[in-house]
This record gives sequence, C-alpha cells and structure tokens, in this order.
Amino acid sequence: MQSDIDSNIKTAYDGFYENHDDAWRMLGARYKAQNIADVCKGREFKKILEVGAGDGSILFFLGKWNFAPEMHALELSKSGVEQIKSRNIAKLHSVQEFDGYHIPFGDDEFDLVILSHVLEHVEFERILLRELKRVSKYQVIEVPRDYKFGMDKKTKHFLNYGHINMYTPSSLRFLLKTEGLEILSDKISMIAPEVTKFNTFVNQKKKKSAFKSFKIDLEFGVKKLLSNIAGQKKKEEFANAYTVLTHKTSTLKIF
Repeated sequence: MQSDIDSNIKTAYDGFYENHDDAWRMLGARYKAQNIADVCKGREFKKILEVGAGDGSILFFLGKWNFAPEMHALELSKSGVEQIKSRNIAKLHSVQEFDGYHIPFGDDEFDLVILSHVLEHVEFERILLRELKRVSKYQVIEVPRDYKFGMDKKTKHFLNYGHINMYTPSSLRFLLKTEGLEILSDKISMIAPEVTKFNTFVNQKKKKSAFKSFKIDLEFGVKKLLSNIAGQKKKEEFANAYTVLTHKTSTLKIF
C-alpha cells in the first residue's frame, strides 16, 4: 500500500495496539463515544465511518448503543485493524487499513464520518479534512485541548503521545470553517474524575488514598463550578476535549 506517511512513523503505528491497555482505552472510549452521541442528539445516521478507529473501542460502544445500523472502520496501524476485528463489534460491516489520507470510498458514501482524537496526529490536516468532506454529509470531530501558554516547553511530552498539532475550541472552529464545514453543535468536556483516578492510581501506580481521591473530585468540582459561573471563555480554558458536529456547506478553495 502506497502511503504519504513517513515509513518510520508508519512502522511505529503498526505495532501500537499490540500491547495496549484495554481497560484504560475502553474507559476513555466510553466518554468519547458519549460525546459523539451528545453532539449528534436528535439526528439519525444510517451509514457511518470512523477514520483512525484505533482499536475499535469507540465503535464498540456505538455498536452497543445502536448508534447506526451500518458502521465501517479505517485504521492506519495493522495491530489496530486486528484489534477491531477481534472485538466482533455489533453493526460493523468492514474494517480496512488505510494510508492515513486517502479514504477508499466514493463521494457522499456515508451519512457521517467520525474523526476522534486523530487530527492532532496528522501532518497534513487539511488534506484529511477534505477527504472527510468528500465522502460524507456530516462529520464529528473531537480533539484534545492541548494548546496552553508555554506549550513549547513541553514539546517532548506532546511528541511522546504523537501530538504534532495543538488546538483550542476557537482554533479548531477556524480550521473547519476555512474548509467549508459548518458547525451544527459542539461540546466542551473535562476529564472525568474516574478517568483521572485510573490514570493516577493504575497507570502511574501512585499509592491510592481517600484523600487523593477526594482531592481529584474536589478539583474537578471547582473547575466545573468556575466554568459555569464565568461562562464560555472559562469553559474553554478548563476544557480537556472539544467535540463538534459539522456538515459541508461548500467546496471552498482557500487559494
């Protein structure tokens, strides 16, 4: 398969899901799937595609919730494709490995395409967005809110996760609008306490205590309260992820 992705990067991703932590990924995926369901509330989609489907954990929940009668998956890594196939996901009709940019389906073939926590890894993000726009009527895109003051001092930290693009809700909206995508609904979300606790006590192996658990709950509660009081700007500052539902409005050409 010919690919526009550097061969070293492709090799690294091929084995990415071989030794994955299923409990951790499933926990995060449940919240990502809920974000997708929330921004799509009130709409029905018959045929959907997830691009960069990882190990299939998001599709697992969408299938369990009968989100759509027909689902398809594309994934860059060989190990991810194998993990998706092994899950026996309800309503999943096909799984394919792809080159990261060229979607092997026809124009307007899908009612909805999902791109969850992928765009931050993509070198040529506009190329991929144009492919999403080509094959689908609607798009759900979620990115982490990585952009913060002094982020350049944490370059190694972000590269360890493969994050080469940084977003705020505002910068993502600008990117999508300049690609002819209209935002129909959106959701700002913070990392839930149970996810933080799992990461702290299981992934990082820090000693668990009632005080540490209470502190995590308290910090979440204070941030949520402050964001509700201060309004949209503060919500965006405290956000850990931003999810949008879009549809294409034009074949906008920038140049």
